[in-house]
Amino acid sequence: MTTYDYDLLTIGGGSGGVRASRFAAQYGARVALAEKSDLGGTCVNLGCIPKKLMSYSAHFHEDFSDAKGFGWQLGQATFDWPTLMANKDREIERLNRVYRTTLEHALVEVLDGHAQIEDAHTVLIDGQRISARFILVATGGYPTQPVFSGSEHGITSDDFFHLDRLPARAVVIGGGYIAVELASILNGLGSKVTLIYRGSRLLRTMDHDLGPFLAAEMVKKGIDVRFDTIVESIHAASAELDEVKHLKLNQSGHKHEIDAECVLFATGRQANTANLGLEKAGVTVRENGSIIVDAQFKTSIDSIYAIGDVIDRVALTPVALAEGMVVAANLFQTGEQGKRGLSYENIPTAVFSHPNVATVGLTEQDARKNYGTVKIFKSEFRMLKHTLSGSSERTFMKLVVDADSDRVLGLHMVGADAGELVQGFAVALQCGATKAQFDATIGIHPTMAEEFVSMRTPI
Repeated sequence: MTTYDYDLLTIGGGSGGVRASRFAAQYGARVALAEKSDLGGTCVNLGCIPKKLMSYSAHFHEDFSDAKGFGWQLGQATFDWPTLMANKDREIERLNRVYRTTLEHALVEVLDGHAQIEDAHTVLIDGQRISARFILVATGGYPTQPVFSGSEHGITSDDFFHLDRLPARAVVIGGGYIAVELASILNGLGSKVTLIYRGSRLLRTMDHDLGPFLAAEMVKKGIDVRFDTIVESIHAASAELDEVKHLKLNQSGHKHEIDAECVLFATGRQANTANLGLEKAGVTVRENGSIIVDAQFKTSIDSIYAIGDVIDRVALTPVALAEGMVVAANLFQTGEQGKRGLSYENIPTAVFSHPNVATVGLTEQDARKNYGTVKIFKSEFRMLKHTLSGSSERTFMKLVVDADSDRVLGLHMVGADAGELVQGFAVALQCGATKAQFDATIGIHPTMAEEFVSMRTPI
């Protein structure tokens, strides 16, 4: 019988890799995890956590403004970027330590260094050969940057979290969730922001009503949103904030120019599979570099598995966590507990733009395609808070219901704290709740959430 150094060697210390490693160790496996950078992956270091902290900061200027309508008299508010960044960095460093401590307490050995797969059971980590019965690749992804004249003068989301000061003017290029989130943060903190998107609707993969509603609200907050626009070139001496960037735009055939101190690309992400030795080991990847896996997350090599953003399915931290638990259970638990799968239906998600967006279940378009006849319920209103704050921000809610079974297929929202609200309704959709059951539920008054159980007339 072959003896290996470990039962499981995980490459990548992000959310999915850490979760899989920790649970595998709890199931009795000998586990090591290789990571060349800080533990926590994109989510902790360059994504979810710093983004949400900065989003909180960016919202305070609206809170200060709203307070006046409630009788509060405030002095002149000022914002200090270095203070925010220092406090954000301190929290991330704390989380890095928490991840390491968690792994150590679970008896997972952390191997600091770059890992390369040599064959089905061998990994080279900074010159040291390690053998494992199973190898799990959880290396995540990285932001891509388009190539055109002067594109090197732009930055990506990774760079954004390390800017030494707030740019006076910023151009954000993209129309997905990262673009609208970072544009909202910059705008809220005081930058003059232009959001440029080559398409005609923000958040194009979500329900078609969400993007236009969000765009209108972002415009109200002072963001210059330009659709059907491409950047043809950028002229500048460098990407530094001291240098003004001159952008030449093409908006539906019309030429424009705009200047900014910061050009931020939020135009997509790619699987982080370069220099991993996958080809050498015989692991099959797609043209974009992402790893092909089966329903149990096994690659083309029986002993090598992959989870998270690197497999290019659903790039969300909680999904990577769930995938990691499936792999750990299937490899190291026995009996029925070791036969887990994962459904990608009814995955809730939120966009921390200003205002927030949250969604769970099917879009109206997918529901019509998959179920035929559907009932659509919509509501748009000004939340109670803003009757005194004076803000013109509005909230949008939508339900998609199967006309035959009465089951709620999709639930969508644009509004304050949408993510917090929709998480609870995601449980209802997961349980197969019907519109009649929504209607029979007594709402909490006065809240925004009660609107989801009060909509009675389909459009």
